[in-house]
Amino acid sequence: MPKIHIMPDSLASQVAAGEVVERPASVVKELLENSIDAGSSRIRVDIDRGGSSLIRVIDNGSGMSREDAMLAMERHATSKLREKSDLARVVTYGFRGEALPSIASVSRFRLVSCEKGALVGTEILVDGGKLLDVGPSGKAPGSQVEVRALFYNVPARRKFLRAEATEFGHIESVVRVAAISRPEIAFSLQHGKREMLHLASTSRRIDRISDLVGAQVVENLIEFKGHDDGKNLKVSGWVSAPGFAHRNRRLQYSFLNGRPIDSATVRRALRDAYSGLIDRGAFPSAFVFIEADPSSVDVNVHPAKREVRFHDNRNVQLLLAESVQDALTDRLNEKSRVGAGDKSGNHLNSKSVISGANEGLGDVRNIALPNASDPEVELARGTEMDAESIGNALEGKLIEFQREVDFLTGSGELFRILGVFGERYLVIEGPEGLVLLHRRAAHERILYEEGLMAMKKGDAESQPLLVPATLQMVPLDYQVAVEHAEMLLRLGVGIAPFGENTIKIDALPAMCGDADPLRFVSDLIAELRDGGHKAARRFSDHDLAVAVSSRAARYRESRSSEELTALVARLMECDMPYCDARGRATMIQFSGQELARRFGESPVQVVE
Repeated sequence: MPKIHIMPDSLASQVAAGEVVERPASVVKELLENSIDAGSSRIRVDIDRGGSSLIRVIDNGSGMSREDAMLAMERHATSKLREKSDLARVVTYGFRGEALPSIASVSRFRLVSCEKGALVGTEILVDGGKLLDVGPSGKAPGSQVEVRALFYNVPARRKFLRAEATEFGHIESVVRVAAISRPEIAFSLQHGKREMLHLASTSRRIDRISDLVGAQVVENLIEFKGHDDGKNLKVSGWVSAPGFAHRNRRLQYSFLNGRPIDSATVRRALRDAYSGLIDRGAFPSAFVFIEADPSSVDVNVHPAKREVRFHDNRNVQLLLAESVQDALTDRLNEKSRVGAGDKSGNHLNSKSVISGANEGLGDVRNIALPNASDPEVELARGTEMDAESIGNALEGKLIEFQREVDFLTGSGELFRILGVFGERYLVIEGPEGLVLLHRRAAHERILYEEGLMAMKKGDAESQPLLVPATLQMVPLDYQVAVEHAEMLLRLGVGIAPFGENTIKIDALPAMCGDADPLRFVSDLIAELRDGGHKAARRFSDHDLAVAVSSRAARYRESRSSEELTALVARLMECDMPYCDARGRATMIQFSGQELARRFGESPVQVVE
């Protein structure tokens, strides 16, 4: 008997399903792409139990005849490609001809389709890849696909499905991406009995983006455009202002000729454009739309069509980075002119803005004086001046800058604050040597321990808002917010449901100072959601205290010598002063022996 044999069609389809259908969201993605390619103007998606029980996609597209519907259930059957050369110029979402038979092989599958103008449609039933029935249907023009009991015949695959909320989160993300790419199509998404999204068609893409991410995000977006006539390449879209970055890429979307893509080229371009403008590890919001000759792109890279390859990656990256840089520079220059009354005309140079360092200003502008309330010093630190002007403003202040502020901690150890370096670090002379203290990390540790103690005692300080604010959120963020509203209230965060995917904010923790309530709560919920936990999990007091303290610390920058002194004193009173709530160091010490060794000298007593 030969060792090599041809796999049965059912087995081959299940193997293909392993590449195409990873989870319920993969099914939704493939079905949405078919609906869009069919010219639909309305698409409805119904989900039950995170997609493991039911996925139903209904559209009003061109529909299929009985013959086409039957052929669609065969592997490698497609209306998108006719000959080999078509693969080099793919303009449709789907083209492989594997989706429907692969999905049908791992589910209880039903397809109902009717062509426009036809008197009767076609209904096809498939169970685990086995054709059960083909018959007439009275459905309206368009197609309807039902996928029930996904992976029921592949227990190993079904076992790896996550919680319902997690799987639905991936589905919602797929629908969201499709909705952004095609604003002219009306979308609706229902999970169980609850309608999660209801998006009317629109001719303006920014309106669709606003419907999905909220007006608060859109208000801080900057539009950019760029083109390369010689390469038939255009880029456009919106990016967030530098002060509105996030801790992850959840608000970064990229599209090529309308196709959602995951491109390292786009990520590198955004990184280059924001170099020096946002903190390391932060990511801007970005909605990037690229138009290119289909023959200059390879979309046949991954079975799930996640990735694309540009034939000229470098040109795409440069054009996108320069276009975003120009838009950011224009915005920064505009703010600079407004701030200075546009009297001197001495606004920011575009190259220095993007590189993050004005020549001659780098070292001086990083110096933060303890006496920050001094008008002359504040002028030097907060306005645009040349190096000579700043030098004059600082003349005579450096002695005051280096004055020693003595204080005695609870442990009886004597420290002296020497100054602030790079806006972030306190330079401290201590009994054992030189200490660099991270200001924000110190604030976070202090606020974390105070918040945790307040939660245990039930006496967290809260400051009511004079005018409650409303915040529109994505469905998953809304779910996290509502589920944890009672626990957040124990930390002083007052939120409540206020309409579809919208919450009302009526109080913030007193530790937040003058924080923007919309941005604070939005970032807080995003941090909870993306903290590496399942979306359905009830977060612990520790999780909430970490999230609130990390956000609040951004609004509690100490500047005066008295505030800096109090910061160090409060930190040393903490149970664990040497790391923040996430375990990152709050301070680094350089011993006198180490410093002496580096300078080739004998050890000396640092503090007498």
